[in-house]
Parts: sequence; structure tokens; C-alpha cells
Amino acid sequence: MAARPKLVTAAAVQQVSQEPRLPPEERMYIEIYDAIMEHRLPAGTKLTEQTLGEIYDLARHNVRKVLGKLAADGLVDLEPNRGAYIASPSEQEAHDMFELRQTLEQMVMQKVAQKATAADFDKLRQMIERERDAYMQGNRPLWIRLSADFHIELAKLTGNMLLVDMLRRLVSRTTLLISTTETTGQQPCSFDEHLLVIDALQKKDEQGAQHEMAHHLEQCACRMLRRPEKRFDLRAALGRNDA
Repeated sequence: MAARPKLVTAAAVQQVSQEPRLPPEERMYIEIYDAIMEHRLPAGTKLTEQTLGEIYDLARHNVRKVLGKLAADGLVDLEPNRGAYIASPSEQEAHDMFELRQTLEQMVMQKVAQKATAADFDKLRQMIERERDAYMQGNRPLWIRLSADFHIELAKLTGNMLLVDMLRRLVSRTTLLISTTETTGQQPCSFDEHLLVIDALQKKDEQGAQHEMAHHLEQCACRMLRRPEKRFDLRAALGRNDA
């Protein structure tokens, strides 16, 4: 059985600056993940093996291993005879993903309402507060990551790791649909929606929690906008112009 790909959270990505001597493969993985989440490498961008190998001083087979990990996360699509691209879900796939998330996250609500402890809710509320702070400070990349991490942390409380893996991939892939062209004043604030979910769960109001989560995911789906078609320089996007 293949090893489960390691989940990269906002905290893990932030640690990169504190670990300057990471192995090249791990640094490549985290830097590309970071660039995708910050929309410096938007959906549809081609990840050229030769260029990445030159940037990170890696052989092609090592580059392919990293791209395989990103593909397992749902962030990269590997196309036969064409190469690797930042995942660019079609409109139909986007609707299918949110439909599946609705089903899975309703299951999460049911289990968390039954199993979560006061300490679990304290941790989730602290996460929501960090999400709010990031949003209010204009730190969009951190806000997006924390918003995604919230759903994974909820799923982990179910104790069902298969469910966690499925949601992790869906959450990562749907995060790509959040457009950089949205204006702050026009988009729903995910942290407020998350807080309503937690309020209902802590009251053991399972139906209320399911209702709030369904509404939240509907709002998430509404944030999808068409991505602009641009060409991007891998070196510049990864901050490696001097590589």
C-alpha cells in the first residue's frame, strides 16, 4: 500500500524560513506548494521538469517524485506526453467537487457533533481567530491556507483517516478555484461562516451544524471566477531569478 502523502499546513509552510537547509526535494515541494497557494503559479501553469531541475539542482527523476507528491495533493495534474500542470479544474469538475464535499462534510458534522471535546473546540476557535487576523491584516495567502486547514482539522476529529485524505485532496483542489481578482469587500468571510459551524457543533446541534456547513460550501462555490490566461515565468514565481 502506497504511503499517504504528508499534509502540508500553513504552519508547516511557514517553517521553511526557519529551516534554510532543507533537502532540495523538500524545499522544491514546499516552495511550489507555497507559490500555488499564493496564486503566483495559477491554475494551468506548466511545470517544466528541466527548468525545475535547474532551479533546484535536481535530476529529472527527483523532480518527477516531487511533482508526483503535488499530484497526490490534488494541486498538480500529470498529463501523459504533455507534462505537469498546476491543476485547473473545469467548471463541471468544480461543481462535482463541491457536491462531493457537501456529502463528505455533512458526515464530518455528524461525527464531530458526537465526538468533539471542549479542548477540540478551543483549538478550532483559536484557528478561526488566526484566520480572522490574517484576513484583517491583508495576508491573503495565510488566510487561504488557514481556511483550508480548518476543514482538514474538523475531518481529523472524526478519527477516519480515509475521510481525511479524501477531503484533503478536495479541499486543496477547490482552493485553486479562489480567484486573485476577488475584492475583499465583495467576498464572504470564511471565518464568520466557520464560527457559525463551531457554535452549532458545540451545542451538539447536528442539524444546525450541517445547515451552516452546507451554506458555507455554497458560498465557497460562489467565489469561483474564471482564471485569467497568462504565461508565467517559473523562476520569477518561485523567487529563483538568480538560480
